[in-house]
Amino acid sequence: NPEGNVFLAGLSAQMMFFRGTLDKLEIKPQVIKHGRYKSAAESFEMDKMSDNNREQISAFINAIYNDMTSAMASSRNMSFAQMDSISDHLLARDANDALSYKLVDELVYKDQLLSILKEKLGVANEDKIEMVSLKGYSNSKAAKKPLAKDKIAIVYAVGPINSGEGDDENIGSDRISKAIRQARNDNNIKAIVLRVNSPGGSALASDVIWREVVLAREKKPVVVSMGDVAASGGYYISCAADVIVAQPNTITGSIGVIGLLLNGKDMLKNKLGVTTDTYNTGHYSDLGTFTRGLTPTETGIVQNMVDKIYDTFTKKVAEGRKLNVAYVDSIGQGRVWAGSDALAIGLVDTLGGLDVAVKIAAQRAGITDYRVRELPTQKDPLMELVKEISGDGESRILQRELGDTYEYYAAWRSMMKSEGVQARMPYYIRIQ
Repeated sequence: NPEGNVFLAGLSAQMMFFRGTLDKLEIKPQVIKHGRYKSAAESFEMDKMSDNNREQISAFINAIYNDMTSAMASSRNMSFAQMDSISDHLLARDANDALSYKLVDELVYKDQLLSILKEKLGVANEDKIEMVSLKGYSNSKAAKKPLAKDKIAIVYAVGPINSGEGDDENIGSDRISKAIRQARNDNNIKAIVLRVNSPGGSALASDVIWREVVLAREKKPVVVSMGDVAASGGYYISCAADVIVAQPNTITGSIGVIGLLLNGKDMLKNKLGVTTDTYNTGHYSDLGTFTRGLTPTETGIVQNMVDKIYDTFTKKVAEGRKLNVAYVDSIGQGRVWAGSDALAIGLVDTLGGLDVAVKIAAQRAGITDYRVRELPTQKDPLMELVKEISGDGESRILQRELGDTYEYYAAWRSMMKSEGVQARMPYYIRIQ
């Protein structure tokens, strides 16, 4: 549109810190972690990024930016330097700028666009263009052919990882394990593609799912397809696969473990006048309660738990990826990587989307005529988006009311459901 614009300004990563708020409330954060890059609790214990966190953020944000800019430059027949300069100096500020810098080909209104389409279609100017909606297109009937007997199962593991059945926004270890087990025991399913889109979560729940992946791999090929994010627990459940496929911009890795406890004793006493008196049957019966802090001995106990989980995590990654444990530790430490960098260091095998993962699974299974079966009923966010656009989805009341802020509510609600030691990515990422 002549009055529209193309806005290229690069990417920005911003973290919010709550240490000042906790100080005012007299709440003391108690962080136990393994991994110098595991920065999930920095928001609670610091007022700015640590040097290690800034290092990893700059690395994966720049990797994502470079990939996006290279793709845009290639599509517009420019050099990377030209596209980078347009973005860096915010040169495209309105429609005319976008045209001058060749980011768009023409400036037209809708009626002019329709005239162009009619000319290309050979339709008389006074006639109507026959169009089809996305919903109609997706519902169009494919040519009928006999259904293939062989199948490839796509198991969707989408959302934070928790124990139990899970729900629309969380991976339940019981539910996903059952789906993988079902695919493993179905003789008509010749290979499994595990579609992971998860920032991680419960270390225990992640291990339960990992075990099912190991059992499935013993019986048939297992290929992981990573979506937007497959980090921490999301990488834990992926590492045992035969092949891992990621997008260049997939956020992955974050091989680390963290525990966060809050000590609200001073807040309760000084702000609210509340005191507590406790009777325990054992020395550690009230370990981790909000009403007091950890003793040095208790801190050591929790640290040992975290270290043990980290050691288990790195050993399983080393075994699954056929890497040395010391090397996995060196690229682990809670560090987050972009998919393109993860490829270079051996955390993934190749770059591509779900279609690439399915083709690799078929090749490994030695089949050419097959159909896809999706498990469980939980859907990939991309498919939900298509349903929304095509008018085939139901928006929740909260999503309608909260709009763009709904994701923050959903993230908070997910964190409130967290239990036990977490293998979770340090932050939620949205690139726009």
